Formats: sequence, C-alpha cells, structure tokens
Amino acid sequence: MEINDQSGDERKLACSDVTKCFQLLESILDGEMGETGQELMKEKLAKCQPCFEHFHLEQAIRDVLKTKCTKQAVPTELARSIRQMIQESK
Repeated sequence: MEINDQSGDERKLACSDVTKCFQLLESILDGEMGETGQELMKEKLAKCQPCFEHFHLEQAIRDVLKTKCTKQAVPTELARSIRQMIQESK
C-alpha cells in the first residue's frame, strides 16, 4: 500500500505518542483493525513523518520475510542423523 498524499499539509517531524502509534500501525499491518484501521492509518500517515517512516519500514521487513522465509524439506538422512544423535545423548 503506497500512501504518499500529504493532504496539502506538511507532516509532523515528531510524533506525540510514538509507542502508541507504532503499536497501532503494527496492529493494522497484522490485519487486526479492518476498514476502520485502514482509514485511521491513512490519516495518521498523512500527518506524521515518524509514523510514515515506521509503517513503510515495517511493511518492507514483513515483505522480505514473506519472500525469504519459506518452508524447505529437510533431507531425510539429516533428519535421521539428528534423531540418532538425540537418542544417543539421552
């Protein structure tokens, strides 16, 4: 989601409640806020530069994790070897 609209006003350079805002943005990115959250996020990002930057950084990190962290099958011999080592250490 690209949000570059600044609604004609400059964004604030400092956030009045960073922790609360970042938690809100992360909840929105997690899909916990629905339509209401999307609207709230658009308003917040249009007004606050730290929130705008945090949102896009968090979104980029999540996108990288989604594409790079995939399930790969463990070779059968490796799994067998690990199980054997665990049994021997007991």
